[in-house]
Amino acid sequence: MTFRVRLLLFLLPLYGVLFALAAQVRTSSPALFLTCELTLVASSVLTWQLYRAFVRPVRLIEAGTAALQSQDFSLKFKPVGQPELDQLVTVYNRMLDALRQERVSQHEQSVLLERLIAASPAGILLLDFDGKIASANAAAARALGQPASGLPGQPVATLPAPWGPVLGALTAGQPQPVRLPGGQTYRAAAAHFLDRGFQRRFVVLEELTQELRQQEKQTYEQLIRLMSHEVNNSIGAVNSLLGSFQHYAPQLAPDDRADYAEGLAVSIARNTQLAEFIGRYARLVRLPPPVRLPTDVHALLRDLGRLLAPQSAAQGVTWHWQLAHEGPLLLPADAQQLTQALLNIAKNALEAIGPGGGHVWVRTMAQPLSLSIANDGAPLSPEVSQRLFTPFFSTKPGGQGIGLVLVRDILLAHGFSFRLESEADGRTVFAVGLQP
Repeated sequence: MTFRVRLLLFLLPLYGVLFALAAQVRTSSPALFLTCELTLVASSVLTWQLYRAFVRPVRLIEAGTAALQSQDFSLKFKPVGQPELDQLVTVYNRMLDALRQERVSQHEQSVLLERLIAASPAGILLLDFDGKIASANAAAARALGQPASGLPGQPVATLPAPWGPVLGALTAGQPQPVRLPGGQTYRAAAAHFLDRGFQRRFVVLEELTQELRQQEKQTYEQLIRLMSHEVNNSIGAVNSLLGSFQHYAPQLAPDDRADYAEGLAVSIARNTQLAEFIGRYARLVRLPPPVRLPTDVHALLRDLGRLLAPQSAAQGVTWHWQLAHEGPLLLPADAQQLTQALLNIAKNALEAIGPGGGHVWVRTMAQPLSLSIANDGAPLSPEVSQRLFTPFFSTKPGGQGIGLVLVRDILLAHGFSFRLESEADGRTVFAVGLQP
């Protein structure tokens, strides 16, 4: 029962009784009756005014409570001329102004934050209280290789490798590097924020590929130039001296001439090999921009198969061809550079298989334009996968660690995407997207 109903139930019976009592003296004392009636009428008018004065704050409180419940902060009251009620109206209006301003400010900040996250070049994953992805921006979707709409609800630990193992074990304040099969390098960092008084995590995925490649190139550029300068100068002088020594061979005893000539030839050959060794590094540094001409990828692959046929036969390796069609597959590319890249990829496949025999699969597709070279040799370990395309890193005894770096630089110079990874079926695949 409301306050107004209870007040009316109190006042109406009371005035009914008073009017009934006044009616009892109507005949015996008309003057007293008239006085009582006038007094009761005046009292009724005053009571009605007091009733309205009491009820008006109640109505204001009810209207204000309803507005707050509906979060309508635009409803404001006007002063009514009563000091106590006007004070309540002033306080209420100030409170609504503060709430409205805070709401607008929070909305503006929220919109700004959402736009900043969406436009950020770094990938950002917001996690819920259970550690599942609540939202992801476009950069995070690109880094993870999945559509942004399919990421919410996934636990980060179940993401495909190498993301899942790294992000699942990621702790705040301890960034971890992540290398992808396509040669990209990211730094993953986690932090916390408060949501309704409880901690939630977010993960930032910052791509470092270009910065690291630039630093790598500057480092090994200086090193190789220094090595090339010193070694070539020394080799040129030494070979010149050795060549001069050959003129003294006729002056030796006949029994010593053969050993003398052979020693000089071995020394000159070893110096030449060392010069070629340094030259391979120098070519890596001075890789020219590709000269793009119409190139038949199928012809390059078939020439590659014929070139490596003797080595494949010696290892017992069978090649399987799955070409898009029998005719040429043309694209604008530098034929010489692309041949060198494909040769390095195929040689790595044969080396992964080893002398025990195996299979190599060569596949091309016209839509989308791409090629892949797969082998069933030893799969890549997670540790090796994280160091692929790193200068001077090699798993082969005596390897120089420049083959994959040269492949990477050639493909990137052409604008081709690529990835190198071991798949679930045990095959290790080097896939190249041939569309810039």
